[in-house]
Amino acid sequence: MLRYTLMRLGIFAGCLVIVWGAVYSGIFPRGFGDSNLLWVLLLSLILSAPISWVVLRKERDRASVRIVNKVDRMKANLEANRAQEDFADDVARTQGGATASS
Repeated sequence: MLRYTLMRLGIFAGCLVIVWGAVYSGIFPRGFGDSNLLWVLLLSLILSAPISWVVLRKERDRASVRIVNKVDRMKANLEANRAQEDFADDVARTQGGATASS
């Protein structure tokens, strides 16, 4: 997930540089008053989102597979722990019941 996040930030940074250059060269319009930085950030975000969606599709799929596998392992471990606790509880009840009936 860290790799995906870093790649996404890299795409955003690249878009930020491109949009900044386009705004200051006059290709894109400037923001009103002091809002130019916000305008550049907003345009960069809008441009980087669909680019990331398309370019990072494989990386996102890999990350989701890793997450699903990890969640499945955690569920299996929890189920195994529950089974061990149930077995230990059944043994304790059986031993306790055997001594009480003697």
